[in-house]
Amino acid sequence: MAAALRDGRAMAGGAVLLTVLAGCGSTSGSGSAAPSSLAGTANPVGGDTTSPATIAATTMTSASATATAPAGSAPTVAQGSSTPQNSGAASSTRCHTSELKASVGANNPGAGQENFPIVLTNRSGRTCTVYGFPGAEFVNSKGQAVAPDPERASGSERKVISLAPGKSAWAGLSFGNPAITGATTTTPAALLITPPDETAALKVPWTGGPVSNTGKTSVPSLGAFAAGNGG
Repeated sequence: MAAALRDGRAMAGGAVLLTVLAGCGSTSGSGSAAPSSLAGTANPVGGDTTSPATIAATTMTSASATATAPAGSAPTVAQGSSTPQNSGAASSTRCHTSELKASVGANNPGAGQENFPIVLTNRSGRTCTVYGFPGAEFVNSKGQAVAPDPERASGSERKVISLAPGKSAWAGLSFGNPAITGATTTTPAALLITPPDETAALKVPWTGGPVSNTGKTSVPSLGAFAAGNGG
């Protein structure tokens, strides 16, 4: 009888010990279910909010972007008195409209074609680049388009052109002589020139004579930029 009583007490004590251990395990589990939040953030604390990956992507995009604004959209005309800006210099080497001066060189006619160099000159204090084709639009004195938009010259090779301050790049503007093609014509007041990958245009007086206004013949074509002034 005494032995049975001692066995019962031992079993009861073991059950109590197991209950206590189970309770400790349960408390530990509930404490680790909600981990404390980590300090810091994935974004820069201050300064430029553009990540290095985005900067690299921007630079690559500027080297492969097209030259003209979307079809049907009128380019913004940059004022000739604007001060050169270096905005975007940290994320891209691309020349911005405000850093450039535009001009149209002398005609070099041949084989029934009128050929004008469109020249962009770096007037900023930094070295920047142009790549690809310019945008161009003939307009009247009111800024209204008066001729078909130039097409890109087939086979024109695109290259990255590095422009130190004061250096230039040029792209060829060509169209059939209207007197030879018999196309109806208009004489533009100015040519709007949009640098590659930009949306603001530079306005240059047009002194090259009449151009076709029909789009059926003598459609102008544009080449990609090359180093120099096309002279």
